[in-house]
Order: sequence, then C-alpha cells, then structure tokens
Amino acid sequence: MAFVQAIVGAYLRQGRDASGALKAAQITPSQAQKPGARITAAQMEAVSGHAMRELDDESLGWSRRPLPWGSYGMLIRASLSAPSLGVALKRWCRHHSLICDNVALRIDIHPQGACVVLQEREPLGELREFCMVSLLRNLHGVACWLIDSRLALQRAEFPFAEPAHADVYPTIFPGPVVFHPTDEPAQGRLWLDARYLGLPIRRDEKALRQMLQRALPLTVMPYRRDRLLLAQVRQALLTQPEAGRSAADLAGLLNLSARTLHRQLKEEGTSLQAIKDAVRRERALELLQRGRQPLKQVAAAVGFLNEKSFIRAFKGWTGQTPAAFRQGQRM
Repeated sequence: MAFVQAIVGAYLRQGRDASGALKAAQITPSQAQKPGARITAAQMEAVSGHAMRELDDESLGWSRRPLPWGSYGMLIRASLSAPSLGVALKRWCRHHSLICDNVALRIDIHPQGACVVLQEREPLGELREFCMVSLLRNLHGVACWLIDSRLALQRAEFPFAEPAHADVYPTIFPGPVVFHPTDEPAQGRLWLDARYLGLPIRRDEKALRQMLQRALPLTVMPYRRDRLLLAQVRQALLTQPEAGRSAADLAGLLNLSARTLHRQLKEEGTSLQAIKDAVRRERALELLQRGRQPLKQVAAAVGFLNEKSFIRAFKGWTGQTPAAFRQGQRM
C-alpha cells in the first residue's frame, strides 16, 4: 500500500482527488491510509492505469516533467528495430533522457555482469523509492517482453534504507535485494548476466500493438515465462557442476540431445562453453572477494585442473591475475 500512497501523493500535488483511482482498484480510502496493508497485482495495475490516464502522467508524479500517456510505448517502439537486447536497452535509456531530465539511465558492463544503472540527476527525496522501483521494474519488464522470456536478475540494489515492506521486493525483483543508504547522487542498480544483451529481439510492430492494449502487467509483476535455455543451463551448472563435464551429461539432465543443446544455445546467441566460462567467472569472483582460500583451492572449486590454467583464464576474463584482483578488493 505504500506504493498506492505514492500515487495518491501525485494527485495531491496536482490538487486533485484520487478517489476515482482508488475506486477503480476497489481500495477504500481507509485502506489506502494503512502503509502496511497489501493489495493484489491486479489492484496495482488498476490504480496505476487509472491514475496515469487521469493525471496524463506515466511517471505518476516522480518525474519533474509529467510523462504523457503513451510515452513508454513510444520508447519501446523506438527500440523495436534493434538487432539485440543490448542495443535496444541502450536506445531505450538514451531516449528516456529526452523525456525525463531528473533521472538518468545507462547500461554498464563489468567483469561480474551487466548493470542497469538508474541515477538521480537531482534529489528525489521522498519519491526516491517509488521512482526507482517503478522505473527499474518497467525497464526489466520491457527487456523480458522484447525477447519473450524472463531475464534472471543476479541482484537488485537500492540506495535507501530497508523499508518496512521490504519483504515484497523479491516478488517484484526475483533474486537477492540489497538496500544501502547513500549520499547523493543516489543510484539504483539491476545486475544480470551480460550475455543476455546479445539475445535477438523477438517482437515486432504487431506484437507491440497487442501488448499496448494491456501493457501495465509488464510494470507490475515479473515476466512469468522463462523460455531461455541459457538460464536453464546456467542454473544446472550452478546447482550440479558435475553435469558440466560433458555436453552429453548436461543435455541428458535437461532432457535434450547434445545436438539440440548446442543448436538452441546458438540460436540464443551463446554457447555451452561461454556459459561455462560465465559461471566459472562468477564463482571465482565470489570466492576471491569473500574468502581467503589459496588460489589452488579456488581453481579446483571452479572446475580447473590446475592453478596455472585458472590464472590464465581469469586474466582473460578480467584483464588481471586473481592475486591482483584479490589485492584490489582489500584496498
């Protein structure tokens, strides 16, 4: 209900009555005054949709300049012709800055993955949480829709203290969620596997017109379908690393032939070896950051036969040796 209260606040700042939006979602005024109360996804969709149209502002009050109804549909349309998800998201972020000037969005690439960064250009104050939750949820939903599959999040980070309703965040952003109060300028971040950015766009203008007839579910709840074999392979390698010893073993675990496994991964713009490398790299970074194990033990833990081959691979991933990386984390 704290998010509904933010919507009611948008009405109050315009000197308008929010009762119509609350009624559309079957929320009573007394319920709306209880920040700890809960509503369904359908109610959130209803109150948001009514308010966006009535206020003619798809930001629902957090943008300094209201975003007229249809603004986000325009951003998706401008990204639809991109050759890959990475290009589409960069285009979406760049165009967003043309219609909204108090926050900035960008995509950063790091050794540990891709990061969607939402940064305040001017302090959002009490609107910080509502802005960052709604805008990052929107962008993640659009990304999933563009490739027609759920994109797993490595983690979500928010630059404010853990709210009383923090337990709802893993529902909105499946995966680890981190809260850290910070000085200005504040940044919210979504982390995901950088290889997702190479996936092809699977939507067209016809699909966009159909989606825009009921677009709000993309911004309210995570995309429900996970169609990517990439995600299944990655999860299998994380939970059952012994299955990665051969393509045949891994394919059998996923009820596929080895030939089908390689073909489908190629269609998704990746390969089994690339996913193995990404999982090994992620695990290696985690062990080097959090522990003091000898490099020989780290190498064995991530699947290398000896320390020398691990050092060579790690340097190819990050541009530095494991020892130099670990030293940098301690400084």
